[in-house]
Amino acid sequence: MSAIPAAAGHQQDPGDRRRWAAMPFIAMGVAMIIVDATIVNVAVPVIIRNLHISQVGAEWLNSIYSLVFAALLISFGFAGDAIGRRRLFLLGTLVFVLASLVSATASSGPILILGRALQGVGGAMILPATLATVNVLFSGRERAIAFAIWGSTIGVFGALGPLFGGLLTTEISWRWAFLVNLFIGAIIVVGILRFVPETVVERRRRELDVLGNALVALGFAGLVFGLIEGDTYGWWHQVARLQIGSLHWPAGWLSPVPVALAVGLLSLVTFVGRESRRLRRGAATLVDLSLFRTRSFSAGLSAIFVVSLGEFGILFVLPLFLEGVRGYSAVHTGVVLLAIALGTLFAGGMTPQLARRIGARGIARFGLLFEAVGLLGLAFFISPAVNAWTLVPWLAVYGVGLGMASAQLPGVILAEIPVLQSGQASGVQSTIRQVGSAFGIAVLGTIFASEITSRTQSAIRAAGLSDGTAHQAAGLVRASGGAALHALAGQPHGQLLVHAASTAVADATSFVSLVGAAFIAVGLVGTLLLPPVSEPTPEA
Repeated sequence: MSAIPAAAGHQQDPGDRRRWAAMPFIAMGVAMIIVDATIVNVAVPVIIRNLHISQVGAEWLNSIYSLVFAALLISFGFAGDAIGRRRLFLLGTLVFVLASLVSATASSGPILILGRALQGVGGAMILPATLATVNVLFSGRERAIAFAIWGSTIGVFGALGPLFGGLLTTEISWRWAFLVNLFIGAIIVVGILRFVPETVVERRRRELDVLGNALVALGFAGLVFGLIEGDTYGWWHQVARLQIGSLHWPAGWLSPVPVALAVGLLSLVTFVGRESRRLRRGAATLVDLSLFRTRSFSAGLSAIFVVSLGEFGILFVLPLFLEGVRGYSAVHTGVVLLAIALGTLFAGGMTPQLARRIGARGIARFGLLFEAVGLLGLAFFISPAVNAWTLVPWLAVYGVGLGMASAQLPGVILAEIPVLQSGQASGVQSTIRQVGSAFGIAVLGTIFASEITSRTQSAIRAAGLSDGTAHQAAGLVRASGGAALHALAGQPHGQLLVHAASTAVADATSFVSLVGAAFIAVGLVGTLLLPPVSEPTPEA
C-alpha cells in the first residue's frame, strides 16, 4: 500500500471507507500488548513452581515489561515520525512476536525475564505507532469512532488479561499465554502489509539524538522502577535486597528506590533543559517542548495523569480481595472482572452517536463521571461476605466510564497537535498515562497494605489478643496482600484471626475504591480546563 504523507492525513475524503480496513489490525496490535501487561499476573505462581524461580525473579517478571515499555515510549514515538508509523508498527509486531517466542520456550527465570523485557520494547513501538496512525488517518465523525475503537480496546483487553491468563494457565499451560501471540502477530503482520497505509513525515530531520534518548529512557525507567518496587524494597530504608542476576544492592545501604527516583527525576530535568537549549538553537529535538503551549495538549496530559492514578488501582486490589477473602479462583475472578470489559464494549458502541451530540470532550467527562460512580458503588458494597455478583453492576458502570474516557481523552489531547508531530505527541501521552498508572498502583497499593496492617492489628487487639499476635497476623496478611489470610485458621484463636483479617482486607479494598474515585473526580475537574478542540493541523 502506498505511503500517505502525514500532512495529508486529514485532507482525505471522509467517505473513503478503505481506511477502515486498517482498524481491525490496529486494534489487534493494541490488544496484544495490553493483554500481555496483565495476562502473566495470574500465571506467576505456576511459573515459579515450573521454572523454580525465586520471589525476586517473580517480581522482575511482573515489573520488567512495564519498566521497559514506559522508558521507551517517547523515543519510539519520535522514531515513528521519522521513519513512518506503519514501518514502526510492523517492526514492533515482529519484535513482540519474537519476544513472545523467547518467553514461551524459556527454560529458566532469566530467559523468561529477557523475553518480557523484549516484549516491552515491542510494545513501546506498537502503542504510539497505532495512536499516531489513527490520529492521521481519520477526521470528522470518523475520528470519534476510530478513537472509540482504539480506546475501548485498551479498556476491554486490560480487563480480559487476567481471565485469558487464568484459562490458559489452568486448562493448557502458562506457556500458551505467550505462544498465542505468534498466531495473533502473524495476522497483524499480514494486515499491516495489506491494509495499513504508511504515514511518513517527509520533512522530519532524522538526526539521532543518542544522549536525549538515553536521558529520557533512564528518567522514566528510574521513576517507574521506584514507583513499582517501593513497597518491595522500601521507600527509604532497605527492607529487601535488590538482585539483578549476580549483582546485589549492598546491604546496609539506603533502599534502591529513592536512588532510582532521584536518578529518574535528575535525568528528566537534564533532558528538559537540554531539549530547551536545542530548540532555541534550531536543532532537532526528541520532544518539541513548544507542544506544551497547546492548551488542549498540556491540560489534557494533566487530566490523564490524575485519572490514571485512580483508574487501574482497583484492578490491582480487587483480585486480591476476591481470591484472598472470598476464596475465588483466578478464573472465577477473571469472569467477575469481565463485567468491566462488557461495560467498555457497550460504551464503544454508543460513543459515535454521543460524539455527534456532545463532542469528544463531553464524552470524556461523562466517562470519568461513570468511573467515579462505579468505584463509589464498589466502596459501598464491598464486605467480607459480599457475593461477587453484587459487585458486577458497579464494575459494569466503571467499565462504561473507562470505555468512554479511554476512547476520547487521547483524541482530545492530540486534536490540536500538527499531524507531523503526532508520533512524538502520542509517545508523550502514552508515557504520561503509563507513569500515572504506575504511580497510582504504587500509591493505592501502599494505602492498601497500610490499611490492612492497621485495621487487622486494631481488630485483633479489640478482641483481647496480645500485641505480638496482632503484629504477626497483620504482617502475614500484608505480605501476601490477603492471599494467605486463611492460613491463620490453623493458629490459636484462628477463627477470630481470620474474621478480623477478612474484615480488614474488605475495608481496605473499600477505602482504596474511595481514593481511586477521588483521583478520578480530580481528573474530571481538570477536564474543565480543556478548551473546545478543532481538527489537527498539517503544519509542522
